Amino acid sequence: MPERFLVFIPAYNCEKQVPRVLNQLLDRQVAAMVTECIVVNNRSTDGTEAAVQSWMQAHPQAPVRLLRNDQNYGLGGSHKVAFQYAVQHNFDYLIVLHGDDQGDIRDVLPLVHSGRHRKYDCCLGSRFMPESRIKGYSTLRVVGNYGFNWLFSLVAGHKITDLGSGLNLYAVPPLANGYYKKFPDTLYFNDCMILALCHLKQKVLFFPISWREEDQVSNNKLTSFGVSLLKLCGRYLKNKNEFVTREWRGKTNRRIYKHHHCFQSVKGDVDYEGSGNGCCRVYRRPAHACIVEKRPYRHWCG
Repeated sequence: MPERFLVFIPAYNCEKQVPRVLNQLLDRQVAAMVTECIVVNNRSTDGTEAAVQSWMQAHPQAPVRLLRNDQNYGLGGSHKVAFQYAVQHNFDYLIVLHGDDQGDIRDVLPLVHSGRHRKYDCCLGSRFMPESRIKGYSTLRVVGNYGFNWLFSLVAGHKITDLGSGLNLYAVPPLANGYYKKFPDTLYFNDCMILALCHLKQKVLFFPISWREEDQVSNNKLTSFGVSLLKLCGRYLKNKNEFVTREWRGKTNRRIYKHHHCFQSVKGDVDYEGSGNGCCRVYRRPAHACIVEKRPYRHWCG
């Protein structure tokens, strides 16, 4: 049976970039690999959702679903939505491709075509390997990233070459136990994931990617982000088991997750609702044009 690949595009205020990201899926080799794509709109305040809808209308046979978080749950919260979706829909692999058009999904093709991805629980894109290609990064940011990569490598006991690019590939079965659900919903989700992957002895591969910054806006503030990373390392070293199992979310977020952390997709007049802690249901509501029918790319990319 062919492997089933889900592409997850987290989207927040990227109306200019997200159509370009979706266009990456039109590549013939990419189209042949991808089974389905979900765009998770994290309550954008610009025209991101309209831009995705417009793209979907222009490509009516594309297997793209537009999901909308019930509230703004952060980048980590959107990851949890996608992880759960992949588990519940029996995908084999999940590819994370950020909606700000910095990464190129074609960089995962050599891994998939060679079958090398099957040897690992996750394959993480790296901007800072000798074969990587980055454009538009300041020298300060490059040096800072190298420094924190070195620090995390020392702390985790595993060579880490990137703490969080926007192009990663996860095997779905290891995600089924939901160990990630208590991790922060913020930008620090990826950092916690990397340390947890190392502690849980999962097989991790870093692979070189191309990366660019043109009209994108970074949400990271280098100084405050660096201080927070140092605190994460300290907590991990203090008690690794507690680091992986502790509750990182505030009480408010925990309550939201239990009752309202939902994503919505619309097909006709049917909505699919799911939460970050495993409950989901299907219900009826008035239709609005957020989703098209899922169809394999092989039926339309020729």
